Amino acid sequence: MATSIKKIVAASLIGTTIEWYDFFLYGSAAALVFNKLFFPESDPLTGTLLAFLTYAVGFVARPLGGLVFGHFGDRVGRKTLLVVSLLMMGAATFLIGCLPTYETLGPAAALVLTGLRLVQGFALGGEWGGAVLIVSEHGDDARRGFWASWPQAGAPGGNLLATGVLAALAAWQSEETFLAWGWRVPFLLSGVLVLIGLWIRLSITESPVFQESEPEERAPIVGVLRHHWKDVLVAIGARLAENISFYLLTVFVITYAKTAGVDNSTVLGAVLIASAVHFVTIPMWGALSDRVGRRPIYLAGAAGIGLWIFAFFPLVDTGNFLAITVAVIVGLLFHGMMYGPQAAFFSELFGTRMRYTGVSIGAQLSAIVAGALAPLIAVALLREYSSSLPISLYLGLAAVLTLGAVYAARETQGRDLAERTHVR
Repeated sequence: MATSIKKIVAASLIGTTIEWYDFFLYGSAAALVFNKLFFPESDPLTGTLLAFLTYAVGFVARPLGGLVFGHFGDRVGRKTLLVVSLLMMGAATFLIGCLPTYETLGPAAALVLTGLRLVQGFALGGEWGGAVLIVSEHGDDARRGFWASWPQAGAPGGNLLATGVLAALAAWQSEETFLAWGWRVPFLLSGVLVLIGLWIRLSITESPVFQESEPEERAPIVGVLRHHWKDVLVAIGARLAENISFYLLTVFVITYAKTAGVDNSTVLGAVLIASAVHFVTIPMWGALSDRVGRRPIYLAGAAGIGLWIFAFFPLVDTGNFLAITVAVIVGLLFHGMMYGPQAAFFSELFGTRMRYTGVSIGAQLSAIVAGALAPLIAVALLREYSSSLPISLYLGLAAVLTLGAVYAARETQGRDLAERTHVR
């Protein structure tokens, strides 16, 4: 029996929210406490840089996860792989909450932390492609942008949840208590969330487009490289500004605000409100892409964030809660203009039996050079120049590259996902 599109969307949204909660929780903890708990012998900025290095390791594992999950997702189906990715992510996050710190294990604590981060990255690399595809392939051609944008909303949803839990703990606990045990609570909470997500995901049906298709390659990656290498490059370029901007706006901003003398509760509150706006508006951008096309919305978002970043950091420098909130909200609105249509846009680039592999590889390879390095590069630039201008120029350059990639792509709006899209 076919599952309704609304139930498919709900299952994907809840699952991606939980997985992104786990992934972003690590990033927020890296900015707030991991430098003190796992790298206590370094100066504050160096400790933060080392904490972000373990954070970046998760991105390195994402293309491998995308390749492995993509291969089996294109061979045996989307649903099974989505269940596996959720279990892997939840287990790794729960174990981080149980992990002894430097005080107990010494340098080995950071090594174990890095290993668990690798598992997180591997799982997320397989999660994203499957979640957006199972919605895209259940939905209709005319409203694919809208339906497929809902799993995308899981990113700000997870960030909203992670930031909200950390903000509440930071507000209700002293810094000493938070460092002693409070930081563990959000990680342990993941175990409960995963059980909820697992129950929902097991209740949905497999993608009908996948079930009706026939395997075209023994190894889907061969088909991707043979027929879709240009589309993979488009996906990589399209993600640069989107991925870099998101991590600067939601993760690095916590570190930057601290150097500007802004307290944690102020910046966490601003990110919390902005993430709520982001969550609501992503489907709006997806729906708009169904009317005017994927490329126009995406191009507007890339151009907007490339310009807005030059106003973003001066607003944060004011230390004013309202100014910081506006800075993050506007930045995430431009990000949403790219992220909302992205799921449908990427899904429409590839053939059915190589689609999971294609979207995963394109998206996750970009994540290594974009999101993985963004906080590291930003912290290094800040430490070297003591100015936000080099960081703004860095994102501005990424925006130019994204504009070029999307401009060079063909419009995909309304494409039938059941057709052999690699035959052109």
